[in-house]
Amino acid sequence: MREHPRPLALTMGDPAGIGPEITAGAWRALRHGGEPFVVIGDAPTIHQHDVPVREIETIAQATEIFGRAVPVLPVTLDIPPRPGQPDSRNAGAITASIARAVELARNGQAAGVVTCPISKIVLKKAGFAYPGHTEYLAALCNVPGREVMMLACPELRVVPVTIHVGLRRALDELDTARIIAATRTTYAALRRDFGIASPRMAIAGLNPHAGEGGTMGTEEQTIIQPAIDALRADGMDVTGPWPPDTMFTPAARARYDVAMCMYHDQALIPLKTIDMTQGVNATLGLPIIRTSPDHGTAFDIAGRGLADPSSLVAALHMATRMAEHRNRS
Repeated sequence: MREHPRPLALTMGDPAGIGPEITAGAWRALRHGGEPFVVIGDAPTIHQHDVPVREIETIAQATEIFGRAVPVLPVTLDIPPRPGQPDSRNAGAITASIARAVELARNGQAAGVVTCPISKIVLKKAGFAYPGHTEYLAALCNVPGREVMMLACPELRVVPVTIHVGLRRALDELDTARIIAATRTTYAALRRDFGIASPRMAIAGLNPHAGEGGTMGTEEQTIIQPAIDALRADGMDVTGPWPPDTMFTPAARARYDVAMCMYHDQALIPLKTIDMTQGVNATLGLPIIRTSPDHGTAFDIAGRGLADPSSLVAALHMATRMAEHRNRS
């Protein structure tokens, strides 16, 4: 008898956001031959979106019933969620969902983790100690500081070297060692999890026109170029510093496999402009696979039947492909 593939563990995200709705939409899109997943969350919240739901006791049951119903490993909410009205009293359940999904992936029962959107504001009101999802996942995997956030769509991959910090702090944190570490982690992940034998790495400049020879800033010369030199010495195909205002044109994008960007918005603005619908957030540097849709909780449209599950479907597709590549490596 053919063995069932391991399912992906899908976290519930904030139950007052669009997570339950896009979960239902993803199940409709994938139930006939698509990537099986199990939701770690609240079954009634998903069932409200007109899909059959079945609570299960073990993840081993998930793949067998996926074609008939959304399989759910239940997590108890403290209060019933109201769409568009987040409540920090459910913060414990939200983080418990993430922790359980990571546990299932780390012990080999799940092929990977896909996370529905959370609200950092909601969690912080309940004492959440991490800047965001990415850092919490790294802590759960016992690799804090090694995490790298990559955003990807069919036309572009980007990595912000500094992530969930304000711009002034990002400039203070940016240094040669950080660029080298993020690029090495990304290079290894592109080979192992994406099947790119010789990744082409484009390093963005920080200042307008990449500093224009030092007339608009010297960080390219003092911070970024030394990192490029060290990475090239490692044998990597690294180019830059690229002027940030021209490196995301179609012609420029054809010359690299990933753009290493110096701060959050330098990376995310072009990615979300080019293709937010198919955008996926992948966390590199973890011992497990993790992807997420490239959007937030969208409390403003929650419960109105307007949420598009395309980014979640893309995240599920990517997680499956990453797991397949990793299993072959």
